[in-house]
Amino acid sequence: MNTLKSRLRDFKLSGIHNSLEDRLSYAHEKSLSHVELLELLLEDEANNRINNSYKKRYAKAKLPSHKTLEDFDFTFQPSIDKKIINDYATCNFIKEKKNIVFIGNPGTGKTHLSIAIGIRALMKGSKVYFTSVAEMLQNLNSSRADNSYYQKVSFYLTPDLLILDELGFKKLPGYNADDLFEIISKRYEKGSLIITTNKAFEQWGDIFSDNILASAIVDRIAHHSAVIKINGSSYRAK
Repeated sequence: MNTLKSRLRDFKLSGIHNSLEDRLSYAHEKSLSHVELLELLLEDEANNRINNSYKKRYAKAKLPSHKTLEDFDFTFQPSIDKKIINDYATCNFIKEKKNIVFIGNPGTGKTHLSIAIGIRALMKGSKVYFTSVAEMLQNLNSSRADNSYYQKVSFYLTPDLLILDELGFKKLPGYNADDLFEIISKRYEKGSLIITTNKAFEQWGDIFSDNILASAIVDRIAHHSAVIKINGSSYRAK
């Protein structure tokens, strides 16, 4: 048995390695055929690989907390249609390269919902990355110092779903607005976004120093986006 399990480790079949003895006992108890035993072992291996893949992608997603749709209090925010949120939780919008924009005041659940949908996407095998807009723009600006700017841009283009949190809390200087446009335009129709913001689209001119650039960013985001406006008070304040 030790030799056999050692070979399984060598072949990186950890799922079978971990369940082998239990499966052998079960097969003996139930008088399973060799084929039936092999099917069980292969299922264990497949499930183990799926679980390991999820754990790796979850770690890389950099979600600030673990929030689920089951944890969300839809009764506190009746302006949100639960059916619509559940529809987006199927993550078909990622396959269609579409976006979601959550608009609402601080504390109304925008970030919670974006994380919850991000977790559903991870469970379905997608690559997800979460960042605040401010952090992403700071990283892009800093990358110019060591000539890694395009490498950093590529980093933000790689995920199937990029979650950009807290757009609009600060007015962006011109160079930051250019960097945001770079990400938005290059992901356009190639990868999905979830954006949370406290500003309606018509107020985005207040975020950017250039109204023309603001219009171009809104145009690319809104073209393939579901806009979910949350009209309610802060849950945190409650």
